[in-house]
Amino acid sequence: MKTYSESKLYCTISAIEPDWEREKIDRWWSPSKQLLKSIRDYQKWKKQGGLMAFLATRTNVIWHRFWSIVTGADIPLNCQLGGGLLLVHPNGIVIHPNATIGVNCLIFQQVTIVEGVKIGGHVDIGAGAKIIRAVTIGDHARIGANAVVVSNVPVGTTAVGIPAKILPNC
Repeated sequence: MKTYSESKLYCTISAIEPDWEREKIDRWWSPSKQLLKSIRDYQKWKKQGGLMAFLATRTNVIWHRFWSIVTGADIPLNCQLGGGLLLVHPNGIVIHPNATIGVNCLIFQQVTIVEGVKIGGHVDIGAGAKIIRAVTIGDHARIGANAVVVSNVPVGTTAVGIPAKILPNC
């Protein structure tokens, strides 16, 4: 059973301020971080405009395709990802471009997120989880492995099962 201090420690990761150190590339062969970098760079250059931006976006499209193949992830260039995102094992991750992912989230392998989903800050999503309706997932929530989420998940709770049931934090 968790003590109060352990629960409090879990919530010390911000649901508002992105921790960019989580996405920092520490070595070249870091596929999930390279995939995120290609997306971030593409979005940055796309806003700038001009000839240099045109060339940079084309280069980032190529890098994005390369890292998408390497990781086996389907994360579009125009998706809305909050800073500090961690993709521990990005294989099989599918995110719809109209889904919104909050800051400092953690997503494991084989996760599917469909159109209209709004994920708050510091949400952990377990391996194989499917979010298959346009729902809202609150800050500091956790989605269990292989859960199928079809309804909103309140702040600070855990959703597990098929269909997912909400468990309050201890």
